[in-house]
Amino acid sequence: MKIVLRKTPKNPIIIEGFPSFGLVGTITTEFLLEHLKAELIGEFHYDELSPIAAVHKGKLVNPMAVWYVPSRNIVILHTILNVRGYEWEIANNIIDMAKKMGAKEIISLEGVATDDMSDDIKVYYYGNNKLGECGALPVKESIIMGVSAALMLRYKKLSCLFAAAHTQLPDSKAAAKLIQILDKYLGLEVDYHPLLKQAEEFENKIKSILQQSNKTLREADKKSMSYLG
Repeated sequence: MKIVLRKTPKNPIIIEGFPSFGLVGTITTEFLLEHLKAELIGEFHYDELSPIAAVHKGKLVNPMAVWYVPSRNIVILHTILNVRGYEWEIANNIIDMAKKMGAKEIISLEGVATDDMSDDIKVYYYGNNKLGECGALPVKESIIMGVSAALMLRYKKLSCLFAAAHTQLPDSKAAAKLIQILDKYLGLEVDYHPLLKQAEEFENKIKSILQQSNKTLREADKKSMSYLG
C-alpha cells in the first residue's frame, strides 16, 4: 500500500475522515470536498483491500483519495472503504505524506456513541487547545481505535475531533456539528443555513454507496462458496 501524489503542497493542514461510528468523518470530508472545491491530487494504491469501485449519478467515486484546497492550503483524505486490519499501514503512509509536505497539523475526525438523544450534539477534542475555544470539550477518558488511534500513537502534531453520534447509521447532524467546529478553527467561511440539508444529501449518497458495496461483497461471497461447494 502507498499514497501516490500528483502534487505535493507545502506546509498544509491535513484533515482525515475514515469510516467510523455514524460515518461522521466520511460525511464531513465529503461536505468539505464539495464546499471548498477541492481538487484531486493523489490516490491510495493498494492490493490488500477489496477492489470496490462505486458509481454515483454516473460519476466514479474514488474510494480512497487525497484532495487539496489551494485557497486554504488544506489537504483532505477521504475514503468510503472499511480499512479494518490495515490501520497501522495506512497511518504510516499518512505520516510519511505529512512529513514530505511539512504539514502543520493532522486533524482526525471521528464519531463516538452517545445515549444522549437531545439536539445538543457535543464535540470533544484531543490535542490543540484552540479547539476548546471553538466549542469542543476536552476528552478526559476514552478508548480510541482505528486509523486515528494509530496516528495518535505515532505522530505528535495531531489533533482529533470526536462528534457524539446517535446511531451506527450515517449521522449527518453529528457531521454538521464537526463542520461548525472546523469552520471556527480554520476560518472556512461555511454557510450554515444550507449546511444540514447538504449534509443529509451526502448522508444519503454515502448510505447508497455502502449499501451497494455490502451487497456486492455478499454476492462475491456467495459465488466463492458455490465454487468451493
